Amino acid sequence: MNLETRLRTFSQLSNEELYQILRLRSEVFVVEQNCVFLDLDDKDQKCHHLSIYYENELLAYCRIVPAGLSYKEVAIGRVVSAPAHRGKGLGRKVMDEAIEACFNLFGSVPIRLGAQTYALKFYQSLGFREEGDVYDEDGIEHIEMVYQFAR
Repeated sequence: MNLETRLRTFSQLSNEELYQILRLRSEVFVVEQNCVFLDLDDKDQKCHHLSIYYENELLAYCRIVPAGLSYKEVAIGRVVSAPAHRGKGLGRKVMDEAIEACFNLFGSVPIRLGAQTYALKFYQSLGFREEGDVYDEDGIEHIEMVYQFAR
């Protein structure tokens, strides 16, 4: 499968790309996870958006949040893969690409994320380490995790 990775600022996203991103986020975070929350949080406009496509179909996505917007550190958020394409390593691919993008955009700075606890082992396998206590966010258990670049 020949995958295409796209890294865009908000203003660089086409209408079609933005629609596909918002649709996938809604499909997974609102419908599949049965979580009523306001996904459109006024942060997207300040983020970079990393998308993985196959033949113009969005398969996986995350956003890269600059330091000071969600946390004091740079963050990766809204990590999602299309339900029809799970089990193909797309979550790992989008996260590997996101870590690389963070490095290219911001240097060797720590990266923070709020992980759903069911995905703890996945993020640990990427080099993230838990920090703090488990907390409830919109009815789903989360824990903050931090990635430190090796120096």
